Amino acid sequence: MKNLFTHLSLRTAYSLIDSTIALDALIKKAKKHKMYALAITDFLNTFNAIKFYQECIKNKIKPIIGCQIPIANFEYNNQQPFITLLCKNQEGYKNLIRLISDIHVNKPGSKLPSISIEEIKKYNEGLILCTGGHNGIVGKNLNNMDNLDVKNNLKSLNKIFKNNLYIEVQKTNHISEQNINNRVLKIAQETKIPIIATNNVLFINKDDFESHEVKVCINKKIKLDDRIEQTEYTEDQYFKTPDEMRELFQDLPDSILNISEIIKRCNLKLTLDTYHMPEFDAPTGTTVDQHFESVVRKGLESKLSMLDKSKHKAYHTRLESEMNVIKKMGFTSYFLIVHEFISWAKKNNIPVGPGRGSGAGSLVAYSLGITSVDPLLHNLLFERFLNSDRISMPDFDIDFCMVNRQKVIEHISEKYGKNKVSQIITYGSLAARAVIRDVGRVLGMSYTFVDKIAKLVPFTPGITINDALKQNKELREEYNSSEEIKNLLDTSKKIEGLPRNVGKHAAGIVISPSEIYNHIPLYRVEESGEIVTQYDKDDIEKLGLVKFDILGLRTLSIIDRTIQNLKLKNVADIDIDTINPNDSRVYTLMQKKLTTGVFQLESSGMKRYMGQLKPDCFDDIVALVALYRPGPLGTNMVDDFINNKHGKKINYEHPLLEPILSPTYGLILYQEQVMEISRALANYTLGEADILRRAMGKKKKEEMENQRQKFLFGAKENKIPIHIA
Repeated sequence: MKNLFTHLSLRTAYSLIDSTIALDALIKKAKKHKMYALAITDFLNTFNAIKFYQECIKNKIKPIIGCQIPIANFEYNNQQPFITLLCKNQEGYKNLIRLISDIHVNKPGSKLPSISIEEIKKYNEGLILCTGGHNGIVGKNLNNMDNLDVKNNLKSLNKIFKNNLYIEVQKTNHISEQNINNRVLKIAQETKIPIIATNNVLFINKDDFESHEVKVCINKKIKLDDRIEQTEYTEDQYFKTPDEMRELFQDLPDSILNISEIIKRCNLKLTLDTYHMPEFDAPTGTTVDQHFESVVRKGLESKLSMLDKSKHKAYHTRLESEMNVIKKMGFTSYFLIVHEFISWAKKNNIPVGPGRGSGAGSLVAYSLGITSVDPLLHNLLFERFLNSDRISMPDFDIDFCMVNRQKVIEHISEKYGKNKVSQIITYGSLAARAVIRDVGRVLGMSYTFVDKIAKLVPFTPGITINDALKQNKELREEYNSSEEIKNLLDTSKKIEGLPRNVGKHAAGIVISPSEIYNHIPLYRVEESGEIVTQYDKDDIEKLGLVKFDILGLRTLSIIDRTIQNLKLKNVADIDIDTINPNDSRVYTLMQKKLTTGVFQLESSGMKRYMGQLKPDCFDDIVALVALYRPGPLGTNMVDDFINNKHGKKINYEHPLLEPILSPTYGLILYQEQVMEISRALANYTLGEADILRRAMGKKKKEEMENQRQKFLFGAKENKIPIHIA
């Protein structure tokens, strides 16, 4: 029989104010002790809920999602004790995220947001209420009220929650805990409300107490020695094993037994990977699909008027194929929504970028004016963007002029309803250099000393302290020779990578089909007061909601100002979308490295390569931008490209490769080329080729091995020698 005990009061590092518990460490601990269930009860948020749920399911652990919420009715002496709410089912989860959203949205400026019993009464279905331990509505108030008042409050809660109310008992060595527990047990007996044993867990192991205290001080911006309340936490608030908890509460066996009852009653099943698309409001008398077809075909006709009639058939064939996929996958509303706000921006003289990323491969997007790049002219593939063999959300990255980007977001909110639109949260984390500085400050070390150590960490994105110790000999020697530095780095390692603060994602917004708090809880960012989703962009996608990236690009603002000035001074009237890409004078400037102020072409490295490459066509610029990335720069690809352009003989492994690779002088440079090679050499469909491309990009080893066998088999059918394949 699996262990039917779990901690029902546990904050993860996403509580921000305290806790050093990372999700992977929590799962690992639970698996080690063969625990059947795990619960998280972060303070005033469920930031971690979707990731926690997925990891639990993956590891065959039953997930219990909860939250600790300050409760206003019980406020006494300027104290706001909290309760813990646990979700029994889908209804409970929806009510919980509604309650949390209400707290953040409707309590602006409140020092500590809280909720009243009356509000909880409206949304109590599917929820279990636990009283919150020594900082809860019983423990906290017993310091300020007599037993009778606390008992009456509990009776009123019991009427609302009936058989879903539990009194928490804790043994964490807090001051006056024994006295409080005696009174708590008396009240429980008199009210006949069941008790549960909780440990208010804030760190995994007992020896993590010091690093937990350091994290608390980082959050409070104080030194460890300057803490006024040294008794706020104790070293007993670690993740005790089920056996440790049974032994600790052997005098109160019911408090352990009742936990198993709660575990059995909490059966939340979240629906992931199903779409919740906002519906576009089509004109009266027409369906969304009909309106979509009409607008797209009309858009293509205006584009074809500039092309030779002999090419029209290829465009019509491609358009019909794309529209069928978009309709089949249920994304017509998505395309129409993007088309609408881009059209609105253009009508209101807000500059919009030409499109980038895989979305530029869509002829439908080009026809709708979402992008201004002809995908057929540039051999861009729709399947890289949307593919019925690979179910995923469409995702346009859309650039707007930095100055007016906010107006576009405001327009979307007004059109689809402020209660259905939200900006998306992002989490700041304690990165290697920053965490060393923070820990050093909290430990009272001098700034100069700590700064010297922090600067020994290589300036590489995503580097960890362990990576730095491997890479930097001087840092390693300091670590091995100084106890002070060893303590600094060891403490830093324990909290490195944990979330530090929250903010607003630079570009992402989400549009929900109904009120947003039916799907995602909302949060008020403390510093700015802005409302954002509590889930990040990855979790939003996992829940099947659609995010839109409304990016602000300063270059668009500069181009727009330049065009306006040229027109104002009667120098020229330029349409940026119809500029001739074959102007030899532009390429002369590039060959002379005169590109200061030109987007993506102005760095010293880029100028050096342009001087060597001597670009004379648009494709050369595209290729150089693609080559100027860490991967290609770390090999000889750039040099090979330049040498091949200037006459070095190109050897193609097989004749079928030449038409695909000749535009890039024999090099595989683009993801589209990977897809075309798979199709030409190994009989892949473009949908299958996209799965191979994606596996390469994500470095999925197992999937790549499967693809190897498939590729070799297809190549054999085409009589391509195996050593080439």
